[in-house]
Amino acid sequence: MRWQALLGGLAVVSLAGAGPARAADSAQASQVAPPPFDWNGAYVGAHAGFGHGSGRAAIEDGAAATQGFGGMVGGVQAGANRVLPSGLLLGIEIDAMQPNAYPSNGAVWSGTTADHSFSEQIDTIATVRGRLGYVAGDWMIYGTGGLALSSSQVTRNSLAGDGDLTRALTRTGWAAGAGIEYALSRDWSARVEYLYTRFGSRSITFEPGSTYASAMDFSALRIGLNRKFGWSDVTAWDSAAIAAPEGSNWEIHGQTTYIHQGYPSFRSPYAGASSLNGPSQDKETWSTSLYMTFGLWEGAELHFNPELLQGFGFNNTAGLGGFSNGEAQKSDFLYPHYNTSRLFVRQTFGFGGEQETVESDYGQMSGKRDISRLTVQVGKFAVHDVFDNNAYAQDPRVDFLNWSIWAAGAFDYPADKVGLTYGAVAEWNEKRWALRAGYFLTGSEPNSNTFDGAVFRRGAYVAEAEARTSLGSLPGKIRATAWLNNANSGSYRGAIDLSAAIPGLDINDAIGLTREGRIKYGYVIGLEQALSDSVGLFGRWSWNSGTNEISAFTDIDASLSGGLSIKGASWGRPTDTIGLAGAVNMLSRDHRDYLALGGRGILIGDGALNYRPEQIVEAYYAMTVSNGLVATIDYQYIANPAYNADRGPVSIFSGRVRGSF
Repeated sequence: MRWQALLGGLAVVSLAGAGPARAADSAQASQVAPPPFDWNGAYVGAHAGFGHGSGRAAIEDGAAATQGFGGMVGGVQAGANRVLPSGLLLGIEIDAMQPNAYPSNGAVWSGTTADHSFSEQIDTIATVRGRLGYVAGDWMIYGTGGLALSSSQVTRNSLAGDGDLTRALTRTGWAAGAGIEYALSRDWSARVEYLYTRFGSRSITFEPGSTYASAMDFSALRIGLNRKFGWSDVTAWDSAAIAAPEGSNWEIHGQTTYIHQGYPSFRSPYAGASSLNGPSQDKETWSTSLYMTFGLWEGAELHFNPELLQGFGFNNTAGLGGFSNGEAQKSDFLYPHYNTSRLFVRQTFGFGGEQETVESDYGQMSGKRDISRLTVQVGKFAVHDVFDNNAYAQDPRVDFLNWSIWAAGAFDYPADKVGLTYGAVAEWNEKRWALRAGYFLTGSEPNSNTFDGAVFRRGAYVAEAEARTSLGSLPGKIRATAWLNNANSGSYRGAIDLSAAIPGLDINDAIGLTREGRIKYGYVIGLEQALSDSVGLFGRWSWNSGTNEISAFTDIDASLSGGLSIKGASWGRPTDTIGLAGAVNMLSRDHRDYLALGGRGILIGDGALNYRPEQIVEAYYAMTVSNGLVATIDYQYIANPAYNADRGPVSIFSGRVRGSF
């Protein structure tokens, strides 16, 4: 296979210990050499890597100063090649590259004067470049150069508190680099590329009389993956036409999901800073992902999931405990932002005996594995990738949209604003049961994009037991999950007492003063049960101690949810799905009292509270349009939004389109 050719000597070593069957397969494959890769034609792809740059800026009449910045980068590219009979390759390519979604990765420059502070945040670097290369079979080496364009946001903060301003800054420049590319299969190729961009000085004047002037350069070392297309491949969405490459050492999947939500106006006699607005509104989110899995050695896999994320939830994702769109992360990206969502290594130790077949899918490679096994996973991923799974309510890109239905609402799992963290998990699996346990980093403060580096002194511990059951011949599962967070968080009761003791102290400032390392704990009981070949039942009960601030998920201290998932075989649409579910979300006494005094949580805060449990009903119909393309209509009815009987109810209507391969 071409991937084995790329590994070179490592492949030879692995074949030596592969056993007679694999050696025979390799010998047979070597007798029929695959045709050389055809480098002619159009392609699209994605890249990720590391970059470092320097920004040189002067503010007002001050002297210029240089600062460095950088981190992980990623983006997309598209282009076309023409190979001459001599092997010379002529090509053109456009690309867009962004720093990772964490703001620190794109902080070009910051500085302060007597009256203001200034900061610049890079958004995107785009290039249009020619490529000149030489082709030798499945290999191609090239140089590249052309025009570059960057976009940034420059913010001036007033130290006197009389107003902050943000202005867009664009620059033009040039780009140059070189790379080497290798054909992995008939349609896929991988590359390693170095690209340097340089941008001239530009200035912005903020009234009255504040000037920011800066220049920038940026270097990036990127690994890319391209998919070559014939024109017939792009005439219609068909996942088979964008198939993953053949071969057993790596696999790739992709998806893009667009969700549009809106609601009519509802009763709202008052509102706070984190309320759902009473007048009607609509918002959209969009995500595009690749999920790549690489086999490393026996039982080991490297998983890499780059994503582009864009969009807003209602009110910048605020106003509901059970929020209405699971794709609405809390970073409020006005345009697509790159994020390295998952990057981890998984090692499986098989204990022998009976095996099971694994289908190729997100997060797993096709093949066979021992049912009796130990799996260890370390890196960056989501807690929900491993814990609190459910076959019928798990993924807002596929099934239910509401946060308290696709997940256990009171499970305050550690995460950044996009829903991810760093951790390690071990799972012991047997035919009738499984045990899982993990440790994860928690945020440095509630709802944060930075993690507390005090490993083991701070962090989250999660354990889960799963029992596989049956109702007659129909499978089911019961899961019990327990968790404990030690995180820098505030006390609701402490904030109430402090604001009462200090006249004029706002309760939202008071809770910040109470933040220290505090313990929070809870549990989840979940079940799923097939009732027939087409109907599945699910349910979750979750609870947490509720005395300290929510760390990362949402403002829910107890939640009961459940519903049905119905496949369309009975009406001749076996791949369509109807979902019906409901949830009741509740708050602890301390949490209620804090909100009633004007406190704000991660997602809610009306300035006052006439407490009632938040009640949610959701229904959707997901229709398969073609292979890999699904369109969904969704309706949610929410009574007592943000636990407030003075406001609502609200009806939310959604449309979702998802393409995947």
